[in-house]
Amino acid sequence: MDRRHASSGSPYEATIGFSRAVRVGNHIAVSGTAPIWPDGGIVLDPLDQARRCWEIAIGALTELGGSVSDVVRTRQYITSADAAEPVSQAHGEVFHDVRPASTVVVVAGLLDPRWQVEVELDAIVFE
Repeated sequence: MDRRHASSGSPYEATIGFSRAVRVGNHIAVSGTAPIWPDGGIVLDPLDQARRCWEIAIGALTELGGSVSDVVRTRQYITSADAAEPVSQAHGEVFHDVRPASTVVVVAGLLDPRWQVEVELDAIVFE
């Protein structure tokens, strides 16, 4: 079975040894995706962070031949329950018609203390 990888250019990919996304057969898994802008900057607003996370994750999904309509599961890790509403709003903007199985978990922290959200997804592509 063919195995393909997508990279987002994250500096962590090479040092940690992971891919932004992996496709094996018709399954695509997108790794935990943080709100990092192309210049390496961080915006502190949780809604903007969530939108950026989904932009990166969906970009990797698309690179491997998937689309938002193929997403079957999402996970959102937030550092405060206060971020749940804006992060959920961003999720709804992307997945309102798809309605994948989804989980939101409040965690003690993420790799960078400025990150308020990190997301991941799984998709099944039927071509």
